[in-house]
Parts: sequence; structure tokens; C-alpha cells
Amino acid sequence: MLCMICFLEKCGIALEKLVFMNLCKEDNMEKVLIVDDSIVQAAQLKSILEDDYDVTTVQTPQAGLDAASSGDFSLILLDVVMPEMDGFMLLKKLQEEVFTQHLPVILITSLTDIEHEQKGLTLGAVDYITKPFHPLIVKARVQTHIKLYQYRQQVEYQSMTDQLTGVANRRRHDRVSAGKWQEAVRLQVPFSLCMFDIDKFKVYNDTFGHPAGDKVISAVARTASAHLRRSTDFFARYGGEEFVAFLLGGAAEDAFEHLKKIRQAVEDLHIPHNPKVSRWVTISIGGVTVVPQRGQSYDTYLKVADTMLYDAKRFGRNQVVWANEGMQLWREKESQ
Repeated sequence: MLCMICFLEKCGIALEKLVFMNLCKEDNMEKVLIVDDSIVQAAQLKSILEDDYDVTTVQTPQAGLDAASSGDFSLILLDVVMPEMDGFMLLKKLQEEVFTQHLPVILITSLTDIEHEQKGLTLGAVDYITKPFHPLIVKARVQTHIKLYQYRQQVEYQSMTDQLTGVANRRRHDRVSAGKWQEAVRLQVPFSLCMFDIDKFKVYNDTFGHPAGDKVISAVARTASAHLRRSTDFFARYGGEEFVAFLLGGAAEDAFEHLKKIRQAVEDLHIPHNPKVSRWVTISIGGVTVVPQRGQSYDTYLKVADTMLYDAKRFGRNQVVWANEGMQLWREKESQ
């Protein structure tokens, strides 16, 4: 047992940490987006900020919405008075989009009446900067709101990270899955969703104790996450010894083969189990691949994946059972 515990110590996973580095200023500048139909005004703002931030300027509200949705910005400076779509309307659209609703927005305006200021703050703006600009005021307010954004991001990251394994927790899963599902609907790409858990984990805990069980959970998380590192992959601890993952793109057969490799990698860790139930610690995986359509629910297919997981255990554990949207099934070990 001591040898087994020593092995598990080597499989432990450290929590990821947010590291703010300043070794290379160009690569680590916070990104600021300026949305202003006035080229002169946008250039003036950029000149005030560009020594300290990576500044992007766009001249139309639609270009601002597109840039905010695709870029990694820490702050948006938004002109209120623009043709076709004013800043208030764009701010409302930014608040409605999953990928932009968290971004702080400072409104740029010559409108100084209380009514307009109240409207902007009610819609979600964090501050106002009035024309004509005073460079020191612009710098101070931008710096303040970027620091607040960084702090919120750090707190948010910690609240969405599983403290035992360092991978995403269920709260982060619930947040990310909604956005990724909608992305798959919009792009009409396959969405593969799976659930898996550790076989006979209660027996393991009863045999070796909960501290050893925690190390097993960490080892499994580390192994699975090492195989799910594409930008379109997501992996989280769902609760207890259960995990959830999803992948964008690729056919059902490809997802099935990929998850088989993860299952095998966990078995290949050769973590001793109670010999009465199994030689090694193993996992069972159930999943489904579907091209999501409008009106379909992520939760519906999460239940399908859970059913496939149940089947994997019913068929003998330590295997993958997969389905496509037509409920065609793939079983890893037909002989069991």
C-alpha cells in the first residue's frame, strides 16, 4: 500500500495559477478596444493609451461588436453618439452576448446631462468620460477599471476551478457549456459530449481511504485533461468521481476513438485497486455526438451521455459507449 501511495503522490496535480508577467511588455499588455466613428477622436484616445495598452480602434458599431466578440479585450471605450446605432444600443447588444457581457465599458460622450448618464450606467456601463478629454483623467479611469477587471477575472477563475484537481469545476462547466453549445448551433459543427467516472470508486475509498481516493481523482483528471488540450475541448470535474467533457468538430467515430485513448491511458497508470473488484483503477465513459439545432437543449444530450455511461457500466465497466444523433451505438468491448 505504501508503494501505491508513493505512486499516487507522483500523479498529483497542482492548481493552475493566474500569473501576470511583465517580462515582455508587448506580449503582456492589456487590450483596449475603442469604438468611435470619429477617426480623429479615436486617434486622440489611442495616443493617450497606446504606451500602456494594446489599443484597437474601429469606426462602426457593428465592427465594434465583431471585434469585442472575437478579441481578448479588458476594456471597451465606446462613443455614445454614432450614426445608425448609437452607443447605448451597442452597449445593450454587448450586454446580451455571452462572450462580451463581462467586458467593462466606459462611455465617451459630450452629453453631460444626468438622464443620459443614468441611462448608460443602467445599461451596464462602468463609467463615463466626457469630452474634451483630459489625458490624465482618461489614463486614471482606464487604469482603475482594468485593475478591477483583472481582480474580477482572478476571483472568477478561482471560483470556477476545482480545488482538488485544478481543472474546471461544475460551475464553470455550466457557464461554458451554454456558450459553446450556441457556438456549435451557429456554426453547425458536430458537438461531442461525454461523461465518465471512476469504476468502483466507493470500494476503492473503503479499501485505501479518502486521502488516497483524492489522489486517484487528481491522477485521472490530470490524465484526461492532458488529452483534451485543444482550444475547442473542455474538461471539468462534475462532482465526486465524475467528470464531463465536450469537443467541437469531428465525427462521432473520431470522438469515440479519442475517448478510448483516454480510457486506456487511465488504465495504463496502473494504480492498484482492490483485487476483489479490479487489478487497476479504471474509468467508464459514455458519450454522444450531435450537430445541434436551434431549439435543442444541451441538457437533453447531457442526459443521453449519462445514459451511455450507465450502459458502459452495465456492459462491464472499463469501456466507452458512444452514440450519434441517430442513436447508432459504438461499444468498445463487444465481447463483455
